[in-house]
Amino acid sequence: MDPFFISTASVAAGELGDKTQLLSLILATRLRKPAPIIAGIFVATLVNHLIACSIGEWVGSLFTPTILRWVLGISFLAVAVWALIPDKVDENVKTQSNYGVFVLTMVTFFLAEMGDKTQIIALALAAKYDALTAVVAGTTLGMMIVNIPTVLFAERATKWIPVKFVRIVAALIYAILGVITLLGYSNMDL
Repeated sequence: MDPFFISTASVAAGELGDKTQLLSLILATRLRKPAPIIAGIFVATLVNHLIACSIGEWVGSLFTPTILRWVLGISFLAVAVWALIPDKVDENVKTQSNYGVFVLTMVTFFLAEMGDKTQIIALALAAKYDALTAVVAGTTLGMMIVNIPTVLFAERATKWIPVKFVRIVAALIYAILGVITLLGYSNMDL
């Protein structure tokens, strides 16, 4: 499978209903300045996933492809379970800053993404594929595919589809990816 496509799809699925999507919603409804919020999310995601993917690529160089396949497959299955657990965001997110909306968004989003399931998936995908640029670009695009509409449509965004349904679909996608990876089909050209 193409590393860019699988990275985009994996992270977009994981971001639906995730705490960083909820943070995007809170920032959008409180700050009401979509352009700097979207720019802050983009920069935070790009830097965060570049760091995670660089570490993942390094870790990937330490193990055999078989071990990496098992680690990635089990990671996908673990994230499938994790996706079923509702995320919570502190409702008291500080929305005033001396540095402006862009910096506030960038810093809070970067910190919220630390140790998040989408960051872990980015790290695991970079370990699996020897394609740092494709994985970073794909994971960043996946985050933006979900967060741009969230910011632009704010409160209406989460009312389109029930969050519980989104978590179940995301869990199913991750479970399927986990099984495909464990069975060794992730290297096949589809």
